[in-house]
Amino acid sequence: RARPASGSDACERRLPMAENTLLKYFFSSGAEIDPEGRFNLSRKTRTRRLKEIYSILQKHHFLRGFSPEEFRAMLEDLGPSFVKIGQTLSTRSEILPKAYCDELKKLQMECDPLPFDQMLAALDDIYGERQGDIFDAIDPTPLGSASLAQVHKARLANGDIVAVKIQRPGVKATMALDIDIMRMVARQASRFMKDDQMLDLRDVVEELWATFLEETDFQREAANLQEFARLNKDVAFIDSPHVYPELCGEYVLVMEYIDGIPILVTDRLRAAGYDLEEIGEKILDNYATQILDHGFFHADPHPGNLLIRNGKVVYIDLGIMGRLSPHDRAGFGNIIQAVGMQSATELKSALMSFAIAKDNAAIDHTRFLADLDLLLEDYGSCDVADIDIGMFLNDILMLTRSCKVTLPSSITSVSRGLVTLEGTILPFIPNENVVSIINAHIQRTKDPAEELAGAMEDLALALRSSARGSMDAAQYSGEALKMLTRGQLKVNTEVLGSEAPLSHLGKIVNRLTIGIIIAGLFIGSSMLSLSSMEPRLLGVPVLAFFGYLGAAILSLWVVVDIARKR
Repeated sequence: RARPASGSDACERRLPMAENTLLKYFFSSGAEIDPEGRFNLSRKTRTRRLKEIYSILQKHHFLRGFSPEEFRAMLEDLGPSFVKIGQTLSTRSEILPKAYCDELKKLQMECDPLPFDQMLAALDDIYGERQGDIFDAIDPTPLGSASLAQVHKARLANGDIVAVKIQRPGVKATMALDIDIMRMVARQASRFMKDDQMLDLRDVVEELWATFLEETDFQREAANLQEFARLNKDVAFIDSPHVYPELCGEYVLVMEYIDGIPILVTDRLRAAGYDLEEIGEKILDNYATQILDHGFFHADPHPGNLLIRNGKVVYIDLGIMGRLSPHDRAGFGNIIQAVGMQSATELKSALMSFAIAKDNAAIDHTRFLADLDLLLEDYGSCDVADIDIGMFLNDILMLTRSCKVTLPSSITSVSRGLVTLEGTILPFIPNENVVSIINAHIQRTKDPAEELAGAMEDLALALRSSARGSMDAAQYSGEALKMLTRGQLKVNTEVLGSEAPLSHLGKIVNRLTIGIIIAGLFIGSSMLSLSSMEPRLLGVPVLAFFGYLGAAILSLWVVVDIARKR
């Protein structure tokens, strides 16, 4: 981690009054996300870390702007949490210019490695005296060095060649502290972001915290590797490293060494005889299988996690995996199908059935359908290759949020995974699109017999419901007619519509009412002015004078109001 240039004690200097006030504002009521106290998340550690972040930002002159190279260097200095954010941004060309995305892609490949002695010390802490019995040799040159861990090639005592993934010492506590700070900032920022169309930053940070807990526990990754291998054992072109669960722990992962070609090294892939378009289509088709069939998918398929070996695509990092329930899998499939059909009605039904919460009383169904029509028309007018799946999914999330429909949190991980994968394989399939390939997968994997049986079952249920409804309607109609003939039936009428037309109508009625009052005051005052009533003011009775005055003031107010509101 970067330190302030003036020395280690610079972290303890008092910041200017404005910054101290800011710290106090953010940390005065911070709720703990570490109830067990594993990461020592206290106000003191938060303040020290925030001062350290501020010093790094000053070092890179963040207020003056920065080049792509300076931006990448700043994220590296800020630490692993910010490197992860940079890795995500590298695939989001709709957020950052291409030059920045290209520079941030370097964060997916390599970070400055830690000295080998520190890695050996970490292994000593994990295995103790058993280390010599487990490993016959460990290569001091790392295979890869990421923000979270470092990977070294090794040979086990039984002769197996493995890759040992060792978590960087202290990185877990630093990431926990960063996310804790983000959580408090998000809580304070949410007080000023009341628009329903805005994404709740607190939900984003909570998801980041859940992802952090999973990604920094290598025992979970070992279990993910085993589950992924089981689900894809019959797929000829997908593979993952064999894992040694008995040697894995929270801070270390031992798995098969994969000698493959990185997916972004397209020159080597072509030289080896691979068809890049075929690779892209197969990766995306299998990803559709992971989402729609298995409900267990790689949630971070960036280029650094994919290798090509012996005609197979190998996922080498399964620290972040997404999970979908059968209901969510069916719901997401229905959404993709509706988009492929360009049907706003089908898409609305799919979104409503997929939602976990919806305020039916507050939903303007007519507007909802109209907005979906515009959305599909907008993207339907694009060439297939030009559709941006990230922008499309973001538009759907914004639209549902504005219409009071809440989609499950799983849609976020699916969206992020699809956006990341599209950014990874975009050079491989320039004439294809995520939606079209997933939709083709859905159509290809359907069983016609099961689909027909399902349709017949739906028809039978619909006929049964219709018959029961008809019988109920006949019964209620008879009772209503009987009550009507006996004078026992009363009818209440309610005018339904949006609030805006009714509000305008109310203003019109108010103006008409004031107009009648003005006319009454003028007529009444004119009649009084012909009388001999005393006292008098300006030649007319006082009462008539104030009647004229009130009428004049009200008339002026109505004219000004009409001119102002048009």
